[in-house]
Amino acid sequence: MTTASSKLTSPKMAKFLLLLFIFGIAEASVHEYRGQKFISKGNSFVVHGGSEGIYSSPSLNSFIRIERTTFRRPQASSNFSTRIHALVFEVDDRETIGGSAYGGQRAVCCTQDLAKLGVCKEKEVIHRQSAKNPGWPQIFSVPFEVDESEATFPSRSIQITKTGMYNLYFIHCDSALTDVEVEGKTVWKNPTGYLPGRMAPLMKFYGYMSLAFVILGIFWFSQYARFWKEVLPVQNCITLVITLGMLEMALWYFDFAEFNETGVRPIGITVWAVTFGTIKRTVSRLILLMVSMGYGVVRPTLGGITSKVVMLGATFFVASEVLELVENVGTISDLSGKARLFLVLPVGLLDAFFILWIFNSLSSTLNKLQARRIMGKLDIYRKFTNALMVAVLVSVGLICYELYFKSHDAYNKHWQNAWIIPAFWHVFSFSLLCVICILWAPSQNSTRYAYSGDEDFDKDDTLTLIKPAPIPSDIRNPSDTIHGNFGSSNGDSELEKTA
Repeated sequence: MTTASSKLTSPKMAKFLLLLFIFGIAEASVHEYRGQKFISKGNSFVVHGGSEGIYSSPSLNSFIRIERTTFRRPQASSNFSTRIHALVFEVDDRETIGGSAYGGQRAVCCTQDLAKLGVCKEKEVIHRQSAKNPGWPQIFSVPFEVDESEATFPSRSIQITKTGMYNLYFIHCDSALTDVEVEGKTVWKNPTGYLPGRMAPLMKFYGYMSLAFVILGIFWFSQYARFWKEVLPVQNCITLVITLGMLEMALWYFDFAEFNETGVRPIGITVWAVTFGTIKRTVSRLILLMVSMGYGVVRPTLGGITSKVVMLGATFFVASEVLELVENVGTISDLSGKARLFLVLPVGLLDAFFILWIFNSLSSTLNKLQARRIMGKLDIYRKFTNALMVAVLVSVGLICYELYFKSHDAYNKHWQNAWIIPAFWHVFSFSLLCVICILWAPSQNSTRYAYSGDEDFDKDDTLTLIKPAPIPSDIRNPSDTIHGNFGSSNGDSELEKTA
């Protein structure tokens, strides 16, 4: 069977498995199935049971355990016997699953034509043994006997001896078997705990980031306490961002630690971590925008645009909060590509609007400072602009890399490096915050960057818009008019004398 089945492998299998991967990637190591129904994929019917990166260890235990999973079918469909299969495979072995007869369409379930070739049994899952990973893929079956409406998998533990991205699918190949539901759970464990392999490195990372925020907080708060009388409104906002960052990193660490210990993600801690992070990102963008406009430095208030700034911040918070809740609290793969795009697009557009508004405001503020020759403030704003330009270039480069990484990793083969992208975004935003803290740190000279009454740029702009009108040629100087009148009187008197 192995020799014959080797003729069945084809690159087209990749397309089928891509559809299966789109079907769902759960984020928890305890995968619960609560009434999921089989969905038609090709000539098979599947329920995605889980997909996780699992490390192997010679001294520690790694496994996938199926714990008493039950399948239920309607009584009307219980008048025949059939089988339910559990297929477990590593992503590198995906080509060992499925086949086609005479170069036709790829199939996972054995068709009548394939059965005639003698390479498989009809209505069974087509598979062959992996040359790289002996004993894999693994497939188990449970029968539905005649007049039975339930079939239960006995508890079974699958030991993991090779590091890889493992996938579990429940499959049946009988089109007459309809409305079958799955109840039960599976447990997936890495050597160091229940965190999925893609997420495991992030727990240590959030621990280090928490420490980094503590160090930054010690520096900032010590300066704040020393020069609290010289503190500017912008520096109060930076203090808020540092506090939110400390809370966010600490909550993410405790979220992952709890997840690693129990195998179930703590929804409450996750929601708080997401919310604090979203507030931090929103406040950070608003600070950048207000500083770019010169708030507290060259203008006392934002004036008539305050409501627009607040509205933009509120809109960004709502859009970002919804996206983060769906990605971290819910299951990411439950959304189709279009549905997730619907959530990502608003955040991306709002970020682009923030960037355009920030640089437009910076250009205006720099021009005003240069025209006034206020060199101290001009110097700090130039450094601030350079830092933002570098930040934008790095962001664009990282976004391009992320798109390239995801487009070339449809099957999550590079799952061990996937944590680097979210980690880099955190390091990047923290680095930008450090630059801002250095530029705007509280000091005894802080007041030299504060707004003073004689630098009301908005007032100057208003005055320059009201230009003096030219004097009409038919309006004479009052003194000329008076002189002319006297002249006329004298002329009349001379005429009278002449007369």
